[in-house]
Amino acid sequence: MPSYEMMYLMIPNLEDEAYEAVNQRFSDLIAENGGRIGKIDVWGKRRLAYEINKWREGFYTVIYFEAPADVAKELDRVLKINEDVLRHIIIRREDESTAVVKGKEAAAEDVK
Repeated sequence: MPSYEMMYLMIPNLEDEAYEAVNQRFSDLIAENGGRIGKIDVWGKRRLAYEINKWREGFYTVIYFEAPADVAKELDRVLKINEDVLRHIIIRREDESTAVVKGKEAAAEDVK
C-alpha cells in the first residue's frame, strides 16, 4: 500500500473541538476505506507568508497514512469542498526501502 503525507491549512477562528472534529473526520475517512493512520502531527496556529482569503493566520495539521490511491483522491475531493480548509496538499511518499532499491538500480545502470 502506498504511503502518503497530507497537510491542510484551516481557518484560525474555529473552536478546539471543531479542529478535532475535522481531524477525526479525515482519519475516519482513511480508516473506512482500508487505510492506516501512521501519525497525526498538529502544528497549530501559524502566521502565513501571504494573505489567503483575507486570513493572515492558519491552523496547520499533517497526517501521515497508508492507503490505496482512490482514498487519496477521495480525500482531495473532500478537502476541496470543505469551507474551513484554506489550502491542502497530498503527497505520495517514497518508502526508504524503495529508495534504496532504486538507488542501487540507478548505480548499476551507470556502471554499464
